[in-house]
Amino acid sequence: MGAQAEHQLLEATVDELKHLFSPRVETGDTVLLNMGPQHPSTHGVLRVMAELDGEIIVNAIPDIGYLHTGVEKNMEAKTYTKALVMTDRLDYLNTIGNNLAYCLAVEKLMDVQVPPRAQVLRVLLAELQRIASHLVWLGTHTSDIASQSVLFYCFREREQILAIHEMISGQRMMTSYFRPGGVWRDVPAGFEEAVRAFLDYLPRRLDEYEALLTNNPIWLDRTRNIGVIDGATALTWGLTGPSLRGSGVNFDIRKLMPYSGYEQYDFNVPLGQNGDVYDRYLVRMQEFRESLKIVDQALRKLPKGPVMTSNRKVAPPPRSELGRSMEAVIHHFKLWTEGFNAPEGEVYVAVESPRGELGVFLAGNGGPKPHRVHWRTPSFNNLQALPLMSKGAFIADVVGIIGSIDIVLGDVDR
Repeated sequence: MGAQAEHQLLEATVDELKHLFSPRVETGDTVLLNMGPQHPSTHGVLRVMAELDGEIIVNAIPDIGYLHTGVEKNMEAKTYTKALVMTDRLDYLNTIGNNLAYCLAVEKLMDVQVPPRAQVLRVLLAELQRIASHLVWLGTHTSDIASQSVLFYCFREREQILAIHEMISGQRMMTSYFRPGGVWRDVPAGFEEAVRAFLDYLPRRLDEYEALLTNNPIWLDRTRNIGVIDGATALTWGLTGPSLRGSGVNFDIRKLMPYSGYEQYDFNVPLGQNGDVYDRYLVRMQEFRESLKIVDQALRKLPKGPVMTSNRKVAPPPRSELGRSMEAVIHHFKLWTEGFNAPEGEVYVAVESPRGELGVFLAGNGGPKPHRVHWRTPSFNNLQALPLMSKGAFIADVVGIIGSIDIVLGDVDR
């Protein structure tokens, strides 16, 4: 295709997309402004086609797909265990949460029970991951619209969680620590002390962030009554997570459809009232403290015992058996080279990621590889409401609205 034909195709695509949403203004000319896909405040390779009447947004159309990697089809070409490493690369700020959703789906398909110690470790680490994700959100969000200092503070705190990840798995981000049937190995000595030190450290830092932002007049001007979406409309558009709860809708999968034993933990679901950027900020700030409560409860109740299922269809033999049992060596070899066969069937499992409902549809055909893997990612669904939130706002407010949705482009494009 020649350059002229490509240009004509692009213009036709833009014209088609522009008319998907509300009509153009009646008077005056409008301007089409491209934000991204290299704009630093679009939180990844997101392109926003903003139609402007002066500085006022008429349409703001997200153009996605720049980070598409074909994760789902790649997973279908691997055994169930080897496909796990692909999940870390979806929402790269919620790697442990992605592991959890996939493992729960495999366990549901295989009817595998997870030991109590592994269940508690999963909850504890998933909540630490939520805190780490919210720290990145807060730092980048404030950097976009109000303050640079908070960015450095948040990444300083996040380092402690990444150090815990490295302690348990050898990796700071892409841990692949959760495995079908439990977790890779038990946590090492010093783990509980490191978690307790973080629990003691973070609350006073959160107090500092709130003192800097919550009543700051600049922060209030840039967040209140901006990017408003009411609860009914948010539900209609498929929003979940803090983006939905900021509009006052009490929907948290950990409460409504508990998994991994979340029904055993005492925590609240923070809600907003106005559905604006400020309320979404307040909800996540309260979620920091609720996650700390869950981690503290998990640490106190962490039981002794195994961290991997005894179901030998899924779990490798204990390392202690490999030196004295040829059958164990053969089992180990076949499990890692050929994988395990999952029965025919279809399952769907959803968890509460830092951004909302993260769901996995998994279909088995009796073989060692998934027949179909499909992800329901919250960033994809939440981003589609950007035109609605942005209409009538100033172009300068777009970065604040995008930040309040807290998208991750690996979660959007897949």
